[in-house]
Amino acid sequence: MCTTCGCGPDHQQHGHDHDHHHQHGHQHGPQHQHDHGQHNLGQAPRMKITVEEDILAKNNRLAAANRALFREKQIFSLNLVSSPGSGKTSLLERTLRDLGGRLRCAVIEGDQQTDNDARRIAATGVPVRQVNTGAGCHLDAHMVMHASENFDLDDLDLLLIENVGNLVCPAAFDLGEDHKVVVLSVTEGEDKPLKYPQMFHNSTVMLLNKIDLLPHLDFDEEKCCEFARRVSPGITIFQVSARSGEGMPAWYQWLAENIS
Repeated sequence: MCTTCGCGPDHQQHGHDHDHHHQHGHQHGPQHQHDHGQHNLGQAPRMKITVEEDILAKNNRLAAANRALFREKQIFSLNLVSSPGSGKTSLLERTLRDLGGRLRCAVIEGDQQTDNDARRIAATGVPVRQVNTGAGCHLDAHMVMHASENFDLDDLDLLLIENVGNLVCPAAFDLGEDHKVVVLSVTEGEDKPLKYPQMFHNSTVMLLNKIDLLPHLDFDEEKCCEFARRVSPGITIFQVSARSGEGMPAWYQWLAENIS
């Protein structure tokens, strides 16, 4: 099993194809170095192995194919990313129910195991496809390509992809989406954009969720938004509550403007 992102044999069974031809390292970029022997300091010199192969190359080709297909079908696609427990599924449920019949939507649900979230989405009446990644910690373009085959793409306006809960690995994988939308709950702390800068840098929208809990928390909204803009200057931020509905109309307006 690769220690960097958790992709193992079970992950590959679900269509996760990274072309793992390396010996000790797992790479999420053109070059990635691992230190070996750090637990034997003083016994042997450190040895570095540089992995040259870009394992994202194949994923990026498939993502480009997904993007071309979605644009041909005039489908607006979003990749929702976050840590576990941020409220992504609740936001999706609220969004789908509030939009009602105004938009033709479909959802791809990514989780390591279970179809719990897919069943919640199905209860809204929207077509949904579950993708279980096994040991894998993110969706990739190949998984999205096959999942989207289950929908009538000629009858869709909006494709929502709920990624596996993880603020690290999904940042590096293009799925062919129009935008990455990072969901951050106020219960997680305002410093998350600085701790996980690649995810926030690669996202064009941030949904700051669970603002109904702010009276009960020591959370600095202004500082959190400042940190997000520090790593992603052009990021669009919506402060919302999936529970109360506060702030959701602005999110819906953004969707409508981008789909029309």
